[in-house]
Amino acid sequence: MKIVKKVAVALLIAFIAMQFYRPEKNQAQGDHTAQFLTETNPAAEIKIILQQTCYNCHSNHTEYPWYNNVAPVSYWLSNHIKDGKKHLNFSDWETYDIKKKDHKLEEIAEEVKEEEMPLKEYTWTHEEAKLTAEQRNAIVAWVQQTRALYQLNQQPK
Repeated sequence: MKIVKKVAVALLIAFIAMQFYRPEKNQAQGDHTAQFLTETNPAAEIKIILQQTCYNCHSNHTEYPWYNNVAPVSYWLSNHIKDGKKHLNFSDWETYDIKKKDHKLEEIAEEVKEEEMPLKEYTWTHEEAKLTAEQRNAIVAWVQQTRALYQLNQQPK
């Protein structure tokens, strides 16, 4: 029984200590998606969908929920955001070449069509991020239209 108490005390101390050492927040200032929006020119409906379903994990600015203030949740969210930005970061859109932009758009359509994005874990706590079939179709149509423009720009002149 003594060992159980020691383990419980150690875990409690670790939990308390974690509250003082938090991961850095992903909160860039300014219009961090301006280049992406200017270049891809999504309709107002698509802009809202992207903001509600994508930007928290795929841009340099996250709107954190209250429970991010409790470790280990803060670490878990930080890892999700880092992983999301590794795959696609709308804030870095201007650094991608045309071929990469086209590929990222293709992946967006694929992930949305297959209902892989937004993640189920995200939609559990963000009801507004659950996409309807109509919204998924609108995103895919916008991606196809935008990709066509990128593909035109890739053709030799």
